Amino acid sequence: MAFSRARALDGRAAGKVGCGVRILRVITLSLVLAVGSAVPAPASAALDLDRSTIPQLQKLMDRGKLSSVRLTGQYLGRIRTVDREVRSVLAVDPTALAQAAASDLRRRTGHARGPLEGIPVLLKDNIDTRGQDTTAGSRALSGKPPVADATLVRKLRAAGAVVLGKANLSEWANYRSTKSTSGWSGVGGQTHNPYVLDRNPCGSSSGSGAAVAASLAQVAIGTETDGSIVCPAGANGVVGAKPTLGLVSRTGVVPISAEQDTAGPMARNVVDTALTLSVLQGRDPADPSTSDSLGYSGELRRDAVKGARIGLWRQSGINADVDRVVEEAAGVLRSRGAEVVDVELPYQDQVGAAEGAALLSEFARDLPAYLKTRPGVPQSIAELVEFNRRDPVELSKFGQELFEQALTAPGTDDPGYREQRTTATSLARKSIDETLAAHDLDAILSPTNSPAWKTAYGSGDAFELGSSTPAAVAGYPNVSVPAGYAGELPIGVSLFAGRWADAEVLSLAAAFEQAAPVRRAPRYLPG
Repeated sequence: MAFSRARALDGRAAGKVGCGVRILRVITLSLVLAVGSAVPAPASAALDLDRSTIPQLQKLMDRGKLSSVRLTGQYLGRIRTVDREVRSVLAVDPTALAQAAASDLRRRTGHARGPLEGIPVLLKDNIDTRGQDTTAGSRALSGKPPVADATLVRKLRAAGAVVLGKANLSEWANYRSTKSTSGWSGVGGQTHNPYVLDRNPCGSSSGSGAAVAASLAQVAIGTETDGSIVCPAGANGVVGAKPTLGLVSRTGVVPISAEQDTAGPMARNVVDTALTLSVLQGRDPADPSTSDSLGYSGELRRDAVKGARIGLWRQSGINADVDRVVEEAAGVLRSRGAEVVDVELPYQDQVGAAEGAALLSEFARDLPAYLKTRPGVPQSIAELVEFNRRDPVELSKFGQELFEQALTAPGTDDPGYREQRTTATSLARKSIDETLAAHDLDAILSPTNSPAWKTAYGSGDAFELGSSTPAAVAGYPNVSVPAGYAGELPIGVSLFAGRWADAEVLSLAAAFEQAAPVRRAPRYLPG
């Protein structure tokens, strides 16, 4: 989601997956023969992918009871079968099993690279991968892969991760139309919520959230400008971490706004989310926002709730199920020794109004700068507008009003724009900082999402409530964790705090998860 506001893969995408898997088997067989021996057979029953954590998987692989090839193969198998209903994966990386075999060889020879060694990871398809399409969901970018990996992808590879493939998203990170439907892109079609398939997965990291919920990868990477990690995390019953702006490099990520964009991890549990964030984080000379990063080690303090003071921003009266889940979450925190006090966050109307206007100018500045790194694709928003008008698919579900508005948006040197950005950022920070200080709080808790709405086209998303805007516009960390259900539909709660408080909010999320392990696997109900 740019700001607060899948049945079988289509034949072409399914063909890519099937062809890719056949190639993978050949590559992997060659690699196994080259190293001289196959990976040891597992000593235990089939893995419970839904419940397994990265530390558990690493122990199994260290003991020779599991291989990355087997783990990767199981996820590829689920993509071939389960994703026919969810439609969350655009394409698998044709080298995935070869990457896994190379990881197994490193482990056997004592050269394991890092905490994600051998762990399959999906990437939102607005994150550059060398030699594989990165489309942001747009057909205008298809068939012309980036020439280099995004910085965060290089970090994943350096930590031993297996890049499994690319996840669908709301096209252009949900910044093309004022009436867009989350989870739809011209390249991938509509991603579905795996809990109830006619419901929406929320956007724009819709494919990343739905894929993790459906156990199609151990972790996935999403991106957020305002809500695009935490909302799909909440709606799909997984954990999503939107880090402090500057903790993770944005180099090689299709932008909306350098003032708010960031990438972050999504997983079925907090420990996997934290470990992945520890790999993604780090300074990057090409991204000035990372220059004063305090870093993140991935460590979690499991007793973080005891003695903590948590502000409860209820947003009550909008949805009865959300009210119930939030009250239950507050009860859990109190039962584990936290003090919970009701709060209201000021300035929200002013922040929202200024944010919307500022993003248009920033998009008009930042997207063309990214396009210049991609030879062979349209080089301006005007060219993209014309491409969409000619294309038979791109405007079939909704329009491109935001693209068209960006064509006439004031430049970022305009005094009016500068006032809007200053207003948005300063008031968003004040809304959090002043609330934390006034009540001596460690963090603020609020509902992440209302129950997922039915997917429809023409009028946009039936969005009821969210809490992403203050942290998103301030550039502060925000973590969504599963907290309950409305029938079959997940509801998450978000924990956010001040700048560089990533370790604190993740530790609080881990302690809450341990106290209230409510998450359950989806059942893929039709409606």
